[in-house]
Amino acid sequence: MSSTLYDHDFYAWTNEQAGLLRAGKLSEADLEHIAEEIESMGKSEKRELISRLTVLLLHLLKWEFQPVRRGASWRLSIANTRDALTDHLADNPSLQSALETSIDTAYRRARRDAALETGFPESTFPASCPWSFSQMMDQDFWPEA
Repeated sequence: MSSTLYDHDFYAWTNEQAGLLRAGKLSEADLEHIAEEIESMGKSEKRELISRLTVLLLHLLKWEFQPVRRGASWRLSIANTRDALTDHLADNPSLQSALETSIDTAYRRARRDAALETGFPESTFPASCPWSFSQMMDQDFWPEA
């Protein structure tokens, strides 16, 4: 029943599995699917890190390369994204070990998005991330051209 429930009513399956685990009925629990879901949750946290880094890097690039468009909304977006990243890493400290590769991935996306949003050629922007993580996260850091 659990495997069928997993395929057809995920919400009901999660409630059933939580009840079985809380009752200590491990032999009745759908351990294979539970393990898959836990792994998936971890991957989601890393995707969230990359997504937030992409937003931050995109706005920092636009801040640097489009100074005439700077405004309160960009400043707010940068500040809020820095706060969200701080909170996300506090909730998931082991993601610190994935920062370097996550920044590389996020920067590649941010560079492409900056080119599309600004209309500038992608070659306008540095080929690799020009800032350290600590610079990106510094509330007093605002890149200048």
